[in-house]
Amino acid sequence: MTDDIEAARRWYAEDLRAVSPVTRNAAVVEAFARVPRERFCGAGPWHIYSRRRGAPAFETPDADPRALYHDVLVVIDEARDLNNGQPSLWAYVFDQLDLKAGERVVQVGAGTGYYTAVLAEVVGRKGQVEAVELDPELASRAKAALALWPQASVVPGNGVEVTGGPSADVVIAFAGATYPARAWLDRLVPGGRLLLPLTGGNGWGFFLLATKTADGFAARSLGRCGFFPCVGARRPEEARRLGKALEALDGKTVPTQALHLGAPPKDAAGLWFAGDDYWLSTEGLDQ
Repeated sequence: MTDDIEAARRWYAEDLRAVSPVTRNAAVVEAFARVPRERFCGAGPWHIYSRRRGAPAFETPDADPRALYHDVLVVIDEARDLNNGQPSLWAYVFDQLDLKAGERVVQVGAGTGYYTAVLAEVVGRKGQVEAVELDPELASRAKAALALWPQASVVPGNGVEVTGGPSADVVIAFAGATYPARAWLDRLVPGGRLLLPLTGGNGWGFFLLATKTADGFAARSLGRCGFFPCVGARRPEEARRLGKALEALDGKTVPTQALHLGAPPKDAAGLWFAGDDYWLSTEGLDQ
């Protein structure tokens, strides 16, 4: 049975390579092939959502872990609409982040720790993943499940307030915010990357990838996404304005090329969206 599960996990990882797709970093595929998803999803049978939008969750026929090695959402807490996340989505964004062995990652929203383990595999034993989780029960589950990865740690608390820690190469938010928290940006080293789901009031938005440079933050969209709200990183009026800006695009790609802090000047070039204390521009930093 062990060989069958490992074979299923390898098939799953190779499938993610194709459907995500993963085109830049083969270490992402290997990480998904090594991490046992069943370790983070509780005892089976499991409730899962298929990729067919709007379809209800259904229960797997039994507790065979091979049921988890598909690109499906696994329910963690149905009452709160919490799930284990879409593997192909995270494989894609991890690939786009250009994660390297030895890098330091801060993960805001660990859940039960599955993607923490995947990140820990990608950065390796010389890297570090600091996972922050607000929910005490989820933090406890993640800490226990991550015992096999000494390079990963779980910090209970609000990830929006993770100040004073060591510098980070990458900060990833696993919940939808309406603005980039200053604590996340402050921890980035030069060349560091912030991956943030910026979402409107309906929970839908886009992945913002911001890279710290000597001139500011270069930025681009990694595509549309929908997320559970990030506690402490949402402003209702800001969410409303962001939702309207996204609706106005009518499905087109978010055109941002730079993230600026503070209020935009009156003659701001290429202003696409102005938050309460940041703005996104359609013009790059060198323009």
